[in-house]
Amino acid sequence: MRVVILGKGLMLGNIILGVRDAGAEIAGVFRYEYTAKSKLKVMLDDFFTPAPEVTLIKQLKLNQIRLKSANCEAFQRLMVSLNVDLIIIGTWKERILPKTYNIPKIATVNVHPSLLPKYRGPNPYIQTILHGEDYSGLTIHLMNDEYDAGAILKQEKVKIYDTDTSKELRERTVSKARELVTEFLNDLNEKILTPVSQNSGHATYFPNISGEEMMLDFTIQNSEEISRTVRALHPFLPSYITYKDVFFIVNPYTFRKLDMKVNYSPNTVIAKDEKINSITIVCRDNIPIEFNNLKLYKRKGIKKYISKYVDVIK
Repeated sequence: MRVVILGKGLMLGNIILGVRDAGAEIAGVFRYEYTAKSKLKVMLDDFFTPAPEVTLIKQLKLNQIRLKSANCEAFQRLMVSLNVDLIIIGTWKERILPKTYNIPKIATVNVHPSLLPKYRGPNPYIQTILHGEDYSGLTIHLMNDEYDAGAILKQEKVKIYDTDTSKELRERTVSKARELVTEFLNDLNEKILTPVSQNSGHATYFPNISGEEMMLDFTIQNSEEISRTVRALHPFLPSYITYKDVFFIVNPYTFRKLDMKVNYSPNTVIAKDEKINSITIVCRDNIPIEFNNLKLYKRKGIKKYISKYVDVIK
């Protein structure tokens, strides 16, 4: 079976390994970076700060496809000339058109990091944590005209732990991609796969996070919602505590909810420590959260600003 892989980052690397584990031939690898950056910029990045998947591609001496779009005529002609059986996609922002995904002899499939039909869209890692899910997952599905809406071919759950940021959830999810892709290709060889249509009535879709959602609001968010926001956004985006015109960047690994309720209004600072760049703020449910190792956004002298951040502390 001849396979072409499109993707980015850790997901791409694990799909490559999964295809190799199944014994399929990788006819080409198309990295998303080539659609978003100039060839020169990609070359410089690969030379000075090579990502793990780039090192893997070079070690395996895989054929790299360097084009600006998966929908361009050059890519389509290449897929025909390579006599491709299957295209596998993992982490790709460009919408794939029918004239591209219909070319392979078997199919074009997408590896999506959620339990579809729930959490369609660009970043399920963030959204599953934000919504307090116990499980996320991984779905291999057929490509069609809608985002993440094609029939499901293979699916597996991934546990979400209370301390997970999106970084840890992504790492566990993409490591599962290697196993799931291998199983999928083996099942495909045995011809025992039956596509299952998604139930659109159960579908959810979430767009990219807005700037406002990065700002913690202790007057409307309870302690669990604050915790989820901080954990969900890392490592993709920072979360901020605002004080007048100052933005404190929250460390996602050094904050903690205190096991107590207090009789102060939400958004009240009840403790601070300039030595460890720490402030403790009351949430809407009257539970305080202690934020340690804070940093300032585009400013210096954080201890000075923490010392000025006073509500009940003098």
